[in-house]
Amino acid sequence: MAEAKTTITDVAVEDFLASVVPPAKAEEGRVLDALFRKVTGKVPRMWGPTIIGYGEYRTTYDSGREVHWMRSGFSPRKAKHSLYFMGGYCDADTGTAREAKLARLGKYSRGASCLYVNKLADIDLAVLEEIIAEDWAAMQKIYPDS
Repeated sequence: MAEAKTTITDVAVEDFLASVVPPAKAEEGRVLDALFRKVTGKVPRMWGPTIIGYGEYRTTYDSGREVHWMRSGFSPRKAKHSLYFMGGYCDADTGTAREAKLARLGKYSRGASCLYVNKLADIDLAVLEEIIAEDWAAMQKIYPDS
């Protein structure tokens, strides 16, 4: 079985955020980090070179593939912030409930388990906080901390 390419590293989140360019993305990364810490109550870890993850879970797919991944997180990328929400991906009800919140969020694009935001000024951070909290609760329900 192939090993996952993106795993937890020993890089300090603060060191990574200090290296992010442009500086505006680094500052927004600090804002996102504070928000995720507030909602999740978790100290983040780096997943690979650029993803800041909060909590973790393990599961095995029907195919037999084992997964060790973060519960939630983000990556402050140069063009757009990538926000990772596994709860809406793993739980259809959470994904459906998120639609009403997304209508209030502001300007974003999305992928299967991700939201992409150009800059934080484009979104309502209070709505983002609601999304993080709902998603975190879904992951706790599906994959309780052991």
